[in-house]
Amino acid sequence: MTTRTDAPTRREQILKEAARLFAERGFHGVGVDEIGAAVGISGPGLYRHFAGKDAMLAELLVGISERLLDGGRLRVDGASGAPREVLASLIDGHIDFALDDRPLITLHDRELDRLRDEDRKRVRQLQRRYVELWVAVVRELYPAAGEAEVRAAVHAVFGLLNSTPHLGALGRSAMEELLRRLANGAFEALAAEPAIG
Repeated sequence: MTTRTDAPTRREQILKEAARLFAERGFHGVGVDEIGAAVGISGPGLYRHFAGKDAMLAELLVGISERLLDGGRLRVDGASGAPREVLASLIDGHIDFALDDRPLITLHDRELDRLRDEDRKRVRQLQRRYVELWVAVVRELYPAAGEAEVRAAVHAVFGLLNSTPHLGALGRSAMEELLRRLANGAFEALAAEPAIG
């Protein structure tokens, strides 16, 4: 994924503050006036950018699902093609998301059911495609593992990486390294012989 160097737009500022506030106090615990105040505009001024809080929530959750899928595809296409390098790139990209977008993880866990059916289905569809991207790479790296086992491992690694909102304070680089080792260790378990008895 590319790193932006330009300043965020007003719309992006609103979404970032909305995500932070929704994650801290819940969707219904935050009013448009508070979101507006956080970015220096009146609550009614938000309606020039969004139809309301529901539209903000949908854009946040659909948007992050699109970004993860697009970023994953770029990482797969940009890696050398060696499965281990591709997986390492996917892990690094998801770690960046998990550390940089913690409020969106909390928001997804708590508020996904508040989306309109159409938006919730879109999020689920994007997430399934993201999972399948990982499954294809992991199966190539661990061909002896069954598809169901690989899919379960991918979901388990997502759970591990997405636990960042609940983790204590480690510095960024230490946390990146720890998450990288844990994710790789989880996938390495696919190569192990199952215990008998």
